[in-house]
Amino acid sequence: METLLQQIINGLVLGSMYALVALGYTMVYGIINLINFAHGEVLMVGAYTSWSVVMALQGAGLPGWLLLLLSLLAAIVICSVLNFTIEKVAYRPLRNAPRLAPLITAMGMSLLLQTLAMMVWQPSTKPYPILLPSEPFFIAGAVINVTQILILAVTMITLAGLMYLVNRTKLGRAMRATAENPRVAALMGVKPDMVISATFIIGASLAALAGVMYAANYGSVQHTMGFLPGLKAFTAAVFGGIGNLAGAVVGGVLLGLIESLGAGYIGALTGGVLGSQYQDIFAFIVLILVLTVRPQGLLGERVADRA
Repeated sequence: METLLQQIINGLVLGSMYALVALGYTMVYGIINLINFAHGEVLMVGAYTSWSVVMALQGAGLPGWLLLLLSLLAAIVICSVLNFTIEKVAYRPLRNAPRLAPLITAMGMSLLLQTLAMMVWQPSTKPYPILLPSEPFFIAGAVINVTQILILAVTMITLAGLMYLVNRTKLGRAMRATAENPRVAALMGVKPDMVISATFIIGASLAALAGVMYAANYGSVQHTMGFLPGLKAFTAAVFGGIGNLAGAVVGGVLLGLIESLGAGYIGALTGGVLGSQYQDIFAFIVLILVLTVRPQGLLGERVADRA
């Protein structure tokens, strides 16, 4: 059985990746009240794009960190274009439709992206090369590597950057105004369509970042790899309080810790009956409990539906 500190480290790393995807869910939902269920597949496209760039440039003699950076930039560009197109083609025409219509469209878009990725990259699992130093660091009996340290650092920097963007910039004020009332915001000179497109692009960048992190941390990419992380990130967003950026990060980190500790300790208490192979159930147990006891999430507030 892993030590407590090792399980906490694993949970923090996993939760950080959930948090990045949950931030994308939260930003989109906060502005247009849409659950973009295709967000996990954008993560998958980011991971595949990164893998393709790495494989194309692997023989160029570039250092691993530069390959990772170049592949990340390519993933962000491709995912941003993809999410912008999805919003314009699939969601914008349904903006004033009943809420069920864009929800079903989002599910259909998720399946479409999975199928297209399977056709482009083939259904087989692709190994992702090790690009960063793999020598482990030992902390009180626990092990952490450079990739995991980078994931934790990038998540904290990303949250700080997003908080600054939303609270201190002109685009952030436009986002908050559009979230409050898009019609009034338009009368004040804000362009809601542009703000919503920018939000989808930012969300896609976060998904691309998370996709590259997933690929680098777990060492493989596959066309269905975005489904569970996307679903769990949505759970994390609800857990923390959907529409709240800090709540998305808190929810993601707590969900990662719950999965890691739950699989370890509950698995031990049940004699392996609920071991690590069942860790996925803990995320959805949390979702059920949160929706039952506190539907607005840990940091969310009860608000009335806007007109």
